[in-house]
Amino acid sequence: MSDEYFYVSVGVGVLIALLFIISGVTLSSSHQSETWDPEAKAEYPRSNKLLIRQALLGPDAKPDELNVVQVETMCLQESIKIPVAILKVGETRQARLDIEFPDAPVTFTLIQGSGPVHLIGQHLLGALVEEFEDMEEMEEEMLDEEEGEDSQFKDEDEDEAEPKGKKAKMSNNAKGKAPSPKKNAKK
Repeated sequence: MSDEYFYVSVGVGVLIALLFIISGVTLSSSHQSETWDPEAKAEYPRSNKLLIRQALLGPDAKPDELNVVQVETMCLQESIKIPVAILKVGETRQARLDIEFPDAPVTFTLIQGSGPVHLIGQHLLGALVEEFEDMEEMEEEMLDEEEGEDSQFKDEDEDEAEPKGKKAKMSNNAKGKAPSPKKNAKK
């Protein structure tokens, strides 16, 4: 998936077909892992993207305990596991992450510590495939209407561009030159 799923061209401008939902999950000793996979549950095809903005250590966290959050996701054609946040009471209670996951599934795991660690972000939903088809039809109709209006204006412009009287006068003058100012002054 890529950003192209989230933008639809409509005429001159761009319509952003995007809905975002504030998402969050809490990892702790009783709930050490959470998987984000909206495509597995989806009834309708829709593009999805997950943005994790921040990791926060909860107020119930134990002092002097390191809490490490790891992410597992697909990168190209292989699975990767990487720690994204290391939090400790008295040192680092929060971490700004700003990590984007354009492909599901993504698994978050508390690999060290008992938490609680809160992950906060946004789940971006692109337009349904059916909505894109409707948009394409609408765009084609708009283009057809614009072409029809343009040809109508061209016909009107051509009629206005050829004043018959002036053209006849210019062709009657000697070699298409304008009359001299001396002749006009005598009248």
